[in-house]
Amino acid sequence: MAGVYLSPLKPASLSRPDSDASKSSPSGVLFSRNRDGAIDLALGDTLALVRTSPPTGDAPEETVLLGQAEPSEPTDASDDDTFSPLPQDESPEDPESPPPSDDQPPTVDELEESAETEAGDDTSGEEASEEESAPEEEESAPEEEEEEEAAPEAEEEMPAAEETMPGDAVPIPEDTVLDELEYLDPDPNPLLIQTQPEEVEIIGTQPISLEEAVELAYRNNPDLQVAELELQQSQAALREAQADRLPTVSVNGTLQGQDTTETSSSFVGGVLQTESSESLGASLSAQIDVVYNLFSSGGRAASIRAAEEQVKFNELDVERRREDLRVNTANEYYDLQTAIESIRINQAFLEEAERNLRDTSLREEVGVGTRFDVLRAEVQVANARQDLVNAQRDRQVAQRTLARRLNVPPSLTITTVPVEVAGNWPLTLEESIVLAYQNRAELEQQLAQRDINEQLRRSELSVLGPQVDLFATYQTSDILTQDGGFEDNYQFGARVAWTLYEGGAARARAQQRALEIEIAESNFEETRNTIRLGVESAYFNLQSNFTNIETARLAADQAQEALDLAILRFDAGVGTQLEILEAQSELTDAEVNLVQAVVGYNRSLAELERAVSNIAENYYEALPY
Repeated sequence: MAGVYLSPLKPASLSRPDSDASKSSPSGVLFSRNRDGAIDLALGDTLALVRTSPPTGDAPEETVLLGQAEPSEPTDASDDDTFSPLPQDESPEDPESPPPSDDQPPTVDELEESAETEAGDDTSGEEASEEESAPEEEESAPEEEEEEEAAPEAEEEMPAAEETMPGDAVPIPEDTVLDELEYLDPDPNPLLIQTQPEEVEIIGTQPISLEEAVELAYRNNPDLQVAELELQQSQAALREAQADRLPTVSVNGTLQGQDTTETSSSFVGGVLQTESSESLGASLSAQIDVVYNLFSSGGRAASIRAAEEQVKFNELDVERRREDLRVNTANEYYDLQTAIESIRINQAFLEEAERNLRDTSLREEVGVGTRFDVLRAEVQVANARQDLVNAQRDRQVAQRTLARRLNVPPSLTITTVPVEVAGNWPLTLEESIVLAYQNRAELEQQLAQRDINEQLRRSELSVLGPQVDLFATYQTSDILTQDGGFEDNYQFGARVAWTLYEGGAARARAQQRALEIEIAESNFEETRNTIRLGVESAYFNLQSNFTNIETARLAADQAQEALDLAILRFDAGVGTQLEILEAQSELTDAEVNLVQAVVGYNRSLAELERAVSNIAENYYEALPY
């Protein structure tokens, strides 16, 4: 097993694998033995590397101190920072011992004994620390049971000392949310804009499964919300068209007042005399009109039918956008999975390259290596470190891309569960094609668009036919300043309107609708061919990626075995440094190919599900994700 560089972390920040082969003490001190017998110890702020050379012949075992490494910044390999399990025959201790001096390098046994002695003096760990630091014997079943009982106690105490770091998963506050998905819902105000830097700072990462991501997208994605609003808009337009089936009733009333002044002049005895009189008047009138369109030459029925087809079209559009949203979410989810796995692979390659550099430098110091080998190893480390940085960048971009799709709060980001094969497709190619023809909303949309244009064509021609309306009017009025009361008046009848000639505009509009019908029919044919091609492409990709998974897995195992042999050959003096470098590169390529094969299979399955669409819910319930 390759040695693992362990940066000093707080105990609560360490992620402990399930395997009993890897243990961490409450003080955060770990060590592991690599395949060459080297032991990496993380002690406080330094890293002491001790190499124990295997005995050859009658020569005793030799321990050489390589030195101390300066503390380095912890590398964010992935959101799930776990360490590789230690060998089963190794038992980690809980030392806080100082690094050995150059004058008298201690052996591995001395380091372990010193660690046990100082671990006994550490009183801050209480009972959990004492139980975890107890010596572990692989053959002793009672001690294993005691350690398993101590682990939950340590895990219960760890959250109190844990500090949230960027990229760490943030626990969901159970007292403030109803479920996990509600915790990731955005602010209900869509017009809210953050104005302070701390409001957009990423404070945590929430791991979710693919189905949870799809559910979040269904609930929060703005594009799908727009489609649903457009559906509601078309439903309102349908109610507007259906209103033409009912009569129109209108009421109006008038209250009018007037002030009349009459002036008259005359000469009496040569003198002009003027007389004026003023009269006040007021009147009140009310009227009720009822109009009903009895016959519209098919225009009213065509408008209602067109509105109904528009509602159907928008319902299908919501369905189409849901399917597109599902496959887009899956692809972005798999992009993030690929980026995280790329970090893991590049991190492992960097660790192996650093181990190789340490070995090469040691051989140069003792005179059995060359400067050329050291330079090649340094170049390999530099390239591996650059690849790791690029992989971390890709992970961050993929996280924000998926977060935008899911519309999560601005202070949170998303991570994924580990990569695994999503499932199997139960249908043959021919069954998949026929089922896609039956299920795809795009085909039904083209038929709905054809019907809409047909109804609009009839509506345009209806203006050339007679329009028959029934009407009734009731009116009452009264002059309030005079006696006599209200006077009633009513009338009813029918009106017929017929446009004999309007320049051919209606027929021209009808011709446009007829051409749009032909366009919809051509689009139907093109969509049908596109659907078949999509099903076939996804199906063929699914089969090839399934085969590639087994091939890539075998290649990864063989590449690991080849690397082990290259290291053994080099240690035995019959191999070269170039063989190790090539074997390490081939192992990295093989692991990348395996991840790409699994993720490619999952992508193909998602594309095939999209190509068929409207799959029964029990199909998704049977999938492992």
